[in-house]
Parts: sequence; structure tokens; C-alpha cells
Amino acid sequence: MAPFLLFVSNKCTLIWVGKNNQNVTFTYTRLRKHMQPLNIEFNEQRKAKYLQLAQALRSAIIKGDIAVGTKLSSARKMAQTYQLNRHTIMNALQLLVAEGWVESHERSGYKVTQTLPIQSSANTKQVPIVTPKPYKFAKELAVPGPAMNLNDFKYNFAGGLPDLNCFPYKQFKRSLSYVFNHVDTSKFHYGDISGVSELKQQVSSYLHKARNLKVTDLLICNGSQEALFLISKVFINKGDFVAVETLGYPPARKAFAACGAQLVDIKQDEHGLCVDDLKAQLSRYSIKMLYLTPLHQYPTTVTLSPTRRMQIYQLCYKYGVMIIEDDYDHEFHYKCQPLQPMAADDPAGIVIYLSTFSKIMFSAARIGYICAPPEVIAQLSAWKQLMNHKNDVVMQLAVAHFMKEGSFETHLKRMTKLYKKRFEAMDNELSLMQSKGLPIEYVKPDGGMAMWVNLNKPVHGLKSALQMQGVYIQAEPEFYYQEAARSLIPKKQSYIRLGFAGQSTHAAREGLELIAKHVY
Repeated sequence: MAPFLLFVSNKCTLIWVGKNNQNVTFTYTRLRKHMQPLNIEFNEQRKAKYLQLAQALRSAIIKGDIAVGTKLSSARKMAQTYQLNRHTIMNALQLLVAEGWVESHERSGYKVTQTLPIQSSANTKQVPIVTPKPYKFAKELAVPGPAMNLNDFKYNFAGGLPDLNCFPYKQFKRSLSYVFNHVDTSKFHYGDISGVSELKQQVSSYLHKARNLKVTDLLICNGSQEALFLISKVFINKGDFVAVETLGYPPARKAFAACGAQLVDIKQDEHGLCVDDLKAQLSRYSIKMLYLTPLHQYPTTVTLSPTRRMQIYQLCYKYGVMIIEDDYDHEFHYKCQPLQPMAADDPAGIVIYLSTFSKIMFSAARIGYICAPPEVIAQLSAWKQLMNHKNDVVMQLAVAHFMKEGSFETHLKRMTKLYKKRFEAMDNELSLMQSKGLPIEYVKPDGGMAMWVNLNKPVHGLKSALQMQGVYIQAEPEFYYQEAARSLIPKKQSYIRLGFAGQSTHAAREGLELIAKHVY
């Protein structure tokens, strides 16, 4: 190992870094008249050379062998003299600068700082031994487990997952660049709690064009989950009854329950929510709100007929019940045009409509929205201000530009065609399994991103068992709410929800074969 020499003005220091990986010894020799090099032998098996150099200099400064204010020779001279890479020396010096041992002066080089960093302090007080007291939470929620990375699964049948590999990131990057190239700094201040005007205008136009929904006012949210929580905070008092479909979206139920609601399960059949059972429960409970997914019901994928929608609406109006219409994947339809939202025909103003761009773009964009009467939007906005003041303005403006330039609609059309092919491919695979004698039952939905499949076999434990084989599914048990005031959880549970949008037809075929092999 070749020695490394470092010049220090006005004093000479010899440092020897030994080969012992555990102990480093330093020997210093002083010469009074001439600058002498500092010898360092680097151990190739230890950490990087620049770190060894920094350690040696740091130790010398701490011991006082390199005095405060001492000027070091230039990095260029060090590199030339000792045939080392200049970057190695610069990295060591810059590390010491960052730590406060050395300071850099323009045109004069590096000096040891006059005020050295504080290394440590001793606490002379004796800390008494105490027993921690329990925290007094207002309400304890179930702590979620570690977030599951769906990319860890080779076969991913997540029900509402778009194919993120197909999003036009380069086009969206241009929209992001546009925002920063045309910065309106006023948008970056507090304010615009309900969302930036550019995005609200684009969303309003889009809803009118695509869903026949004339919006009087809307609130941009950080995804539909924030929307559900805000609605819960505005309308739910402790003990209020909220009617829900027996099988439903788990995060919505959790939001209602966290805000004090008691949930009332309403029966479902092959056509959706049962009107007669809703009527019976409205007579029995003082229900304040009804949560619905009338289009591609979550998780059963059933679309509620116009007749049932009208009957439900009339019942809710009669009993003074607000309707929360969650239209989470309106865009994707394959058999026919989708029914317009219930909110599009709401003369009494009892429907709160919410949707999201997560299924069209990507969930990390965090763009959801609520459409409701102005009085409701005002209260929702007031609660939102308490939570987070406003949404990500840059993302809002970028999405607005993305929509205005037509890229949003182009992407939507392209993904609808792709998902239709994957929808048909899964239908073919399931039909093929039926032809082979497997007791699989399903009804083709009108659209959406998933299928509700009856395996006619118990599915308890199936989810975790398939995960061990690299297959992600959603099973029937996770769509019930255990703590409902009126619970209709059946003993027999045999359905799984199979998303087809987020993976290739080839991967879906292989994944289905693994599921069938495991179950049958």
C-alpha cells in the first residue's frame, strides 16, 4: 500500500493508518520551518479512501495536532503531488466542511474552522426509573399492517388497479413542465381550499360531457378516501345510522364507523340493492345516510337498474336520507353506454356525488372530487381547511392542462380499448374452465375493471394461501363489516373478485390456472 502525503501549512503532521481493521493509530512528527507531508497508508479492505482520509484529518484536529485556522494545501496540489484522484480529496474535504471541521474560502482554499463542532456532552443527572402511563386516545382504531406492495406479486388480480405501465408519463411530464414554465405564484399561497379554478372548470366540463352531470359546485380532494372522511365528519354524529350494501367498499365503512356511525346492512340480490329491505330498515332505524355504488357495484360489479334507482331515491327523499353516490369507475364500459349518475337527476338535492381519477391515471395523483349543493360544499371545505388547507396545487394544475390539451381523453379511450380486450380474455378463460367441468359461476358485468366469480368452494384462507404462490386476489370475507348494527354476513362465502385491468392477458391466464389448481 502506497503512502499518502498531505501538506499542512506552518506545521507538519505524520499520520499512519494501520492495517488493523479495528484499531487505527496515529503518530505525529512536527517540523518547525518547512511544510512536511502527512503519510497515510490506506487499508483497501476498510471503508472508502476519502472516508479514511476524513477520519485521519478529523482525529488530528480533535487532538490539536492540526490547529484551528490552519490552512491546508489546495486539492489540486495534493492530487498532483501524491498521484491520487482529485475527487477523492475533494470528497474528503467537502465531508469535513459539511461536518463543520473545515471551511472553504473562495480563492484561498480550505482552513480548519476557528469554532470546532461539539462532539458530545455528558449528562450528570440521574434519570429516575418511571413506569410509562397509557395514552388516552379519543378513539382507538385498528392499526393497519405494513402496506402491501402489489408489485411483489407475479399475478395481480387487484380489483381496481389500472395498468400503470400504460400511462403516458412523457405527455404528463409536458403538462408538469407547462405548470412550472407558466408559474402563477398566487396559486401557491394558501387559499383555493375547494381546488384550483382551472381543474374545477375542466372537471365540470368533463362531467357534463361524459356523465350528463351539471355541476353547480365541487370540491377537489386528495382522493376519494378523503372525500368519504370529510362527508362523514360533516354529517355523522356518534350513534347515527348509516345504511350500506351488505357487500361493500371496506375503507368507506371504516370512515363512517370512525366518525361514530352505526352501520346497517341492506340486502342485495343478483340485481343489486333490495328496495323492499331498504324500506323495512328505514322504518326500523332512523337512518341518516345511504352509501351506494350503483354502477359496477363494489365488489359484485352489478349495475343498479333505472327502476331501482328511482325507487331508492324516492324512499330516501321520503325518510330524509342523504345518498352518497360513489361512482368510482364510471369510465370503463364495454357492452353499452353506462347509465348516468343518480346525481344527474336529483331535483331534491339529496345526492352527494363523488368520484376519482385514480382508476384512470394512477392513485398517487390523489385527485378525487365531490359534487354537491353549495351549502354542503361550504361545510366540506371548512372541514378540509382544518385538515390540510389545500391539495397539491402543482398536480391539480398539471391534470387541468392534461385535460385541456386532450391528452386525458386520448388516454382514456386507449385504456378503454385495452381493458375491453382483457375483459373479453378473462371471460374466455373462465368459460373455458367451465367447459372443463369446474363449478365456476359468474355474470359478465357491463363494464368496470373486475369480475365477481363464484368458485363454489369455501374461500376462507384462500387469499393468504395464494399469496404464497405469488398470486394476489380479493376474497368475499374482506367485503363484509363485522361490527355492523345489523349484520347480514352469511356462513357460506365462496366468491372472489378478479381484477383484469392491471396485468396482461398472458399473466391473467397463468394466474387463473394457479387459482384453479389450488382450489380444485
